[in-house]
Amino acid sequence: MITLGIESTAHTLGISILRDNKVLCNLRDMYITEKGGIHPTEAALHHKAVKYSLLNQALEKTKLNIKDINLIAFSNAPGLAPCLLEGMNMAKELNEKYKIPLVPVNHCIAHLEITKLVTSAKDPVLLYVSGANTQIIAYEGKKYRIFGETLDIGVGNFLDKFARDLGYGFPGGPKIYELSLKSNNFIEIPYVVKGMDISLSGIYTNLKGKIGKYMKEDLAYSCQETVFAMLIETAERALAHTDKKELVLGGGVACNIRLQEMAKIMCRERGAKFFVPENQYLVDNAAMIAYLGSKMYKKKKKYNIDINPSQRTDDVEVFW
Repeated sequence: MITLGIESTAHTLGISILRDNKVLCNLRDMYITEKGGIHPTEAALHHKAVKYSLLNQALEKTKLNIKDINLIAFSNAPGLAPCLLEGMNMAKELNEKYKIPLVPVNHCIAHLEITKLVTSAKDPVLLYVSGANTQIIAYEGKKYRIFGETLDIGVGNFLDKFARDLGYGFPGGPKIYELSLKSNNFIEIPYVVKGMDISLSGIYTNLKGKIGKYMKEDLAYSCQETVFAMLIETAERALAHTDKKELVLGGGVACNIRLQEMAKIMCRERGAKFFVPENQYLVDNAAMIAYLGSKMYKKKKKYNIDINPSQRTDDVEVFW
């Protein structure tokens, strides 16, 4: 079966084509800014402008015709409504023209599912860290349960906001990482873990108040060391609580080398296996949408073809 995946939850428009479980191509085009953060309407306009050129690139790269596609999977939840609509509209347009079946896919769950294709993880705890989402997820009782999460902002958005205050554009996380490499001068900032959850809004306010009083590099270094330690602490607690022996990273923030280092150290010390997919499967991508969509399609269920911007990971029954 040949599956076309469409990813459009936020800043990235992704197109991927899978033949069974083999990724033939995994293309993406990202909305970026010189200054300031992501604007949902502008991001959606970006997706609208590039979606068919990206599709044509994918077909050319795989030497396929659109009529060879057996299934279209698109991200329908959660995400920015204008962006989700662009992806769904593209899927519907192709469905109407070529009569290709559609499957809506939860973006967060797709991040976890793709790890089973591209790593040897079997039943992991997922530390999922992206722009809007910061969750610790594991499978229990026919659902992916959230064992811990942010109580306010996602870690990616937190880093983007802080980078914006330092004068950088979107995305900000890579800029914070680059600055952090130039310092090892730790400045005390709040460390906020509440049980299995973390809170970032107070840390952001504290950091914002320190801009101009300390070097940018020192603030970036201290920011990463503190917040990533919070994430690793709660992830380790989830491993202990679930008695699972595998940790996998997912989401765009997981591309951060320092976060990977800290996760690897923690897993080694407690005798757990650590997995991190290559970057193309960590960031928002359409391969994960196509892969999960193909698994769902095989169960022959009927789906409501619509977007659900606020759907939570644990709202979805895992029937596949």
